[in-house]
Amino acid sequence: MRVLAVVPARGGSAGVPLKNLALVGGVPLVTRAVRACRRAELIDEVVVSTDHDGIAETAREAGAQVVERPAELSGATASSESALLHALDALGEDPEVVVLVQCTSAFIDPADLSAAVRKVLDGEADSVVSGLPTHEFLWTAGGAGVNHDPAVRPRRQDREPEFRENGAFYVMRTAGLREHGHRFFGAVAVQPVPARHAIEIDDPEDLELVRALAPFVDAPEPIDVDAVITDFDGVHTDDRAYVDSEGREMVLVSRSDGMGVSLLRRSGVKVLVMSTEQNPVVAARARKLGVPVLQGLADKRTVLRDWLTIEGLDPARVAYVGNDVNDLGPMGEVGWPVATPDAHPRVRAAARVVLTRPGGDGAVRELCDRVVAARPEPPAAAARTRPRLGPVAIGDVRVGDGEPVYVIGEIGINHNGDVELARRLIDVAAEAGCQAVKFQKRTPAICVPEEQKGQIRQTPWGEMTYLEYKERTEFGREEYAQIAEHCRERGLHWFASPWDVPSVAFLEDMDVLVHKVASASVSDHELLRALAATGKPLILSTGMSTLPEIDAAVEILGTDRLIMMHATSTYPLPPEEANLRTITTLKERYGVPVGYSGHERGLQISLAAVTLGAVCVERHITLDRTMWGSDHAASLEPSGLEHLVRDIRIIEQAMGDGVKRVFPGEQAPKARLRRVTV
Repeated sequence: MRVLAVVPARGGSAGVPLKNLALVGGVPLVTRAVRACRRAELIDEVVVSTDHDGIAETAREAGAQVVERPAELSGATASSESALLHALDALGEDPEVVVLVQCTSAFIDPADLSAAVRKVLDGEADSVVSGLPTHEFLWTAGGAGVNHDPAVRPRRQDREPEFRENGAFYVMRTAGLREHGHRFFGAVAVQPVPARHAIEIDDPEDLELVRALAPFVDAPEPIDVDAVITDFDGVHTDDRAYVDSEGREMVLVSRSDGMGVSLLRRSGVKVLVMSTEQNPVVAARARKLGVPVLQGLADKRTVLRDWLTIEGLDPARVAYVGNDVNDLGPMGEVGWPVATPDAHPRVRAAARVVLTRPGGDGAVRELCDRVVAARPEPPAAAARTRPRLGPVAIGDVRVGDGEPVYVIGEIGINHNGDVELARRLIDVAAEAGCQAVKFQKRTPAICVPEEQKGQIRQTPWGEMTYLEYKERTEFGREEYAQIAEHCRERGLHWFASPWDVPSVAFLEDMDVLVHKVASASVSDHELLRALAATGKPLILSTGMSTLPEIDAAVEILGTDRLIMMHATSTYPLPPEEANLRTITTLKERYGVPVGYSGHERGLQISLAAVTLGAVCVERHITLDRTMWGSDHAASLEPSGLEHLVRDIRIIEQAMGDGVKRVFPGEQAPKARLRRVTV
């Protein structure tokens, strides 16, 4: 061992009782000192010298050895040098260099420690002290200049800096310490430290100051928790509301927060939104995120305690992010209190972490990223073996059991060849809360049967052949480029059902995330082989297909990135032909995630499919069911689509996890109504 760091940390303290265990940024001061030493490149070993059992336990948890200091060396008059020499004697060996590190400096940079050690190892100094560069003029109480002539006031730039000893650390040759019994001997050098690191804690005011500074001084680190709870206003939003002429409120949120929450849920972290606000916009946003919400709360702290108990969570491994004084209660219940940068000053001071992104502008996403960064990577074997029933990744979304239902707005050919109408339908899907929109892509010369090509059709554009009509309503590269850009702006995935091999190549050139196999194409094995060759996730619709036909299709497509859709290809679909229990049949037979593609009028059948385990729901959408075209009559209008997505999110919350428990809302009636007899 060449370099040893010793951290004296006695239990007594006149200014701040048990100061060395005081929390700064949620971390005890003794732990912060040990971590700084362990992160310093040139320090080989760390020892904490203490007379207090609690400090000793905390030090060991931080990775330090512990030397029990005797009572005669633990009083207020005992010198730090005596603790150093006792620790060296207890270890039974003398390293070349010993470093004295004080817990009273909360912000020690490991790089500064190593730089000071280097000065001693390289022979530049025998002893090094940490100091704050200063150009201050010092005066005696009697008005005499200490480090200056009052009659001569040189400019700051004309003076060399002096250094104020800040007590953070001292580095010395061990032999010199043994010889002199003091930390200063031989050639003494100063290791400069920045002002933000130079605060020494001597009294309660100093402690409050460093606690307020910690969120801004501490380097960001991963946040290792099992649950994240957020306030709503000022966290998911910028704390402003927009009110229309009828008194309805709207708020500004960040789309990036949705992806962050998805990543959290994917990594197994529980998420909850808590709010005192009763506005339905809170529940609407929570449904969009696919997370539970408790709102209209009078006492968030009590509700949080109950929720943690019900979920069996260790409060020390929970993060709560808030922005106003009503968040101080729940923040005090968890190990990771988090504040937005524009939070109330008292909230920032109570936070272990202060985010850099404001509410409504990525605050939730920033927190999510730091939590996900702390989650362990899955073992290599687990990464290679996909669990039964998925999930399947489609871009940044996972589709499968246990994930939020993936809702697809099927535009199909309801755009009637008008790209502006397609854009309006994309807007409808986005505003309803869908994750994707789907189109159909054909090469009419291939897909239209020969006997139908010349048939005359009456269309909104006049009389034309059926082939001319199909070509008139087919989008090309320019239109799909506009569609792709508009979907990107609205935060939606887009893809299509290719009906022929050239259309597969077209969609591959457009770089779609996933391909859909239409029910009509289940037996088109040439098309299926072309789709399988793309390596993309595939969604296979099973309308008008027998199990042997589906077996043959699955043999070609494989099951590694396959999602099936139960469907009945009747337009519109009568309830007696829905046969929803086929969802379970397909899951059990093929071991892949199964969704539902519906052509019924109304919402009931699609919602029932979700309760039976459908992992995605696809419905045709239109601006008006009376519009010209074959699919409009079996489509959902904007309000219907909005209600569908809303009700799916409600069902997801209502399904729960199957564990019987008493919920917070039951506690009061239980206490009031439950009669217990023996």
